[in-house]
Amino acid sequence: MYAIVNIAGQQFKVAKDQQLFVHRLQGDEGASIEFDNVLLVANDGKFTVGTPAVKGAKVSAKIVSHLKGDKVIVFHKKRRKGYKKKNGHRQSFTKIQIDSITV
Repeated sequence: MYAIVNIAGQQFKVAKDQQLFVHRLQGDEGASIEFDNVLLVANDGKFTVGTPAVKGAKVSAKIVSHLKGDKVIVFHKKRRKGYKKKNGHRQSFTKIQIDSITV
């Protein structure tokens, strides 16, 4: 059984006991959260597609940890002009574990 759920503006295919990284969510480590914006549920070859969401379907998960991703360097340069600009960015992520999918 799996589901496609909208988490923080992105769509993820999730299954029970799966761990995944999503954009930073509010909540403490160890807290449980529910996502009710489930777009599709597949159960033994039977698909339930929502318009736009499946009514009554929920995905419950537990926040495992909050962390930051790898550093990305952004470098701008214009030839022969003496213009250089260097910038860095680290994205904040939340690691979650899917506990159950209910229809």
